[in-house]
Amino acid sequence: MKAKKLLSLSLAAVLAMGTLAGCGEKKSDKIQISVGGWPAKEGQALDDKVAQKAGYEAMYPGVEIVPDTWAFDLNTFYPKANSGKLPTVYNTHYTEVEKIVSAGYAADLTEKMKADGFENLLNPNVAPIITSDGKIYAYPISAHINGLAYNVRLFEAAGLMNEDGTPKQPKDWNEVVEFAKLIKEKTGMAGFMFPTAKNQGGWRFTMFAWSFGADFMEQDADGKWIATMNTPECEAALQFVKDLKWVHDVLPSNTLIDDQEYFKLFSTGQVGMMFGADDTPANTVKYEMPLDDLGLMPMPAGPARRVTMLGGGLFFVSDKADADQINAAVDWIKYTGFTPKMDEAAKENREKLYQQYVSEGRLVGIRQLSPWSEDSEFNQFEKEMNEKYLNANINHFKAFNDSILDLEAAGIEIQTEEPVCCQDLYTVLDNCVQEVLNNKDADVKQLLENANADFQTNYLDNMAY
Repeated sequence: MKAKKLLSLSLAAVLAMGTLAGCGEKKSDKIQISVGGWPAKEGQALDDKVAQKAGYEAMYPGVEIVPDTWAFDLNTFYPKANSGKLPTVYNTHYTEVEKIVSAGYAADLTEKMKADGFENLLNPNVAPIITSDGKIYAYPISAHINGLAYNVRLFEAAGLMNEDGTPKQPKDWNEVVEFAKLIKEKTGMAGFMFPTAKNQGGWRFTMFAWSFGADFMEQDADGKWIATMNTPECEAALQFVKDLKWVHDVLPSNTLIDDQEYFKLFSTGQVGMMFGADDTPANTVKYEMPLDDLGLMPMPAGPARRVTMLGGGLFFVSDKADADQINAAVDWIKYTGFTPKMDEAAKENREKLYQQYVSEGRLVGIRQLSPWSEDSEFNQFEKEMNEKYLNANINHFKAFNDSILDLEAAGIEIQTEEPVCCQDLYTVLDNCVQEVLNNKDADVKQLLENANADFQTNYLDNMAY
């Protein structure tokens, strides 16, 4: 009995303590927003984020920033979204907009964007990507177009540099092949590289095939998407890729190239040319590629078009956010330097990003297409930062920078990534690219017929309309 009594008293005490503890808890009266992609490792990136958090909370004392190290990943996104555990603010790429918006995981930012006067400052090429049914569902932070990255040292060895220090520009893909042959002849290195794995091959192939006049899907009168890659134009593009290996022999011996191998081969001087963009320096810096070895030029023309792919990054705000959290989230994005209207805080934080690039040994000076209108304060400040922190020979990417400023004058069309099931399409096309580079006898026409049926049956037919 005594033991039972003691046990009862102990349980009562525990329950009482729990009750008191519950009564004593004080929920924060501040607006809380969690920010995804928070640096997990100590270093300059984390230090800068901590400083931004302190500065923002001083400017907006009614808001508390809650760091979240989760970064966007397709394998974990939907489980988190379904359980309502997404960060308030999270970033991803343009290709994910249609899926995330249609699934209902993005907050409507229209009212806040209009209130801040940003709606009419959007780049007209970017605005349709983040808009659905007249509403804005994402906040763009970057935009980029693809060009041709080249190794300056290999170009010099092959006699492909002009006297003024600029590269000779291949006008079309046939000239790219001629350049690639020269590089291999003079240096022994692969002249060109086409990625093949983890969606990289399919991603690059879509853009390449557009220049041959290919399309990958179309929408019928009922709104249903129909696969259209089994065409002579697409066959010609895939045959060209096959010939790079079996006729011209200008590719690396490795035929399984994902994004890591792609940048490793290029950064270590084993490849003369590849597809590249303004984000190429971020991917070559870890391999310590000499800054003056990295060059970038505009995209060559195909038989039908001179076209490049528009991509970029953006922030979403979770669908679970209320109006106060939406406002606070957009204010946080602006404060960190992603805004067309640059106040002193935004300028300071944006400049810290450039200082971080320099400290990391990353090339600065390559211009990027902006998510905002050309005359925005953001673009003017970006120009200043690129000039102030320039750390490589600008002649190595001058033609690319000039094309960014006037794509029409350069004769370059911009096309956004395919409208639906984009990553699925890349997976299907990866298989086609791998097959033609591994099998000399691969039947290009039959490969595309099979891929077209696969994409239609397993992806487009399963879409919710």
